[in-house]
Amino acid sequence: MPLCPTYFGWRTKVSLMDTNKLAKLTTESVNPQSIEIDRWHPLEIVRLMNREDQQVIQAVARAELQIARTVELVEDAFRTGGRLIYMGAGTSGRLGVLDASECPPTFSTPPEMVVGFIAGGDTALRRAIEGAEDSPELGASDLAQLNLNPRDVVVGIATSGRTPYVMGGMSYARSVGAHTVAVVCNAGSEMEALCDVVICAIVGPEIVSGSTRLKAGTATKLILNSITTAAMIRIGKTYGNLMVDVRATNKKLIARSRRLVRMLTGLSDAAADELLARADGIVKVAIVMHHRQTDAHMATQLLELEGGHLRKVIGDVPVQALSSP
Repeated sequence: MPLCPTYFGWRTKVSLMDTNKLAKLTTESVNPQSIEIDRWHPLEIVRLMNREDQQVIQAVARAELQIARTVELVEDAFRTGGRLIYMGAGTSGRLGVLDASECPPTFSTPPEMVVGFIAGGDTALRRAIEGAEDSPELGASDLAQLNLNPRDVVVGIATSGRTPYVMGGMSYARSVGAHTVAVVCNAGSEMEALCDVVICAIVGPEIVSGSTRLKAGTATKLILNSITTAAMIRIGKTYGNLMVDVRATNKKLIARSRRLVRMLTGLSDAAADELLARADGIVKVAIVMHHRQTDAHMATQLLELEGGHLRKVIGDVPVQALSSP
């Protein structure tokens, strides 16, 4: 079988030093628990995966202080008009793009508030783009097109802690004064020198050596969930644990919006629908209209004066327990 044509191209440029560095990464090492996994029954494989995944929770817990510090940076960015920008390659890039894409429908944020970049562009979401992650220049140019500024926070996601695309972006971010955060799964990584905060989740070797879409990917997803969710809560996107900053734009969200209004006003379905109609489908505005006995325009202004924090406008109100779904 002929060798891949690219074998004698850029792949041969990988030095012995690079190979040795990769071999020392925890995420590239061989897991002794799964040496003969190819002989196992499916149930045995699933059980091992489940046992190994327990380590992920512990690894993320050990990074709680660093995650919380990142939340503070992101909260400050959002309050001053800055943005959260994720950068990564492969699985890391896909997870960043996923988290960014989930913010607008979940928290009614503008798409430019949380942005995700993956090496190789959108095509790389579905198909690997050979060599894209090896270009630091590409990482820098992706950020340059955003007109990056000191109010922004750039989170570089790289399990290895040494992906050139991400490191190029982080170097550029530092050059313009933006805050930088690394999400990695190996201690003492090269990215540490480029970051204000390092979130390091040591999950141990994967059950399939080097397949970092497994434990490392799960740890990354948990970390990104924490960063955006906590930051959104801090800037007033929830009332208690209720996701009140939502617009009724489809059947599911219409039902959720009605339920939220009922829970925080005690109104009937019909009255909640009528209130939402006058509030242009904006849940927080509808709730303020009810409790402050005002119109949509004034309710919007009251929310703006308090930075969007519903509790600061209506105070503590009882949450109605609803039996209907």
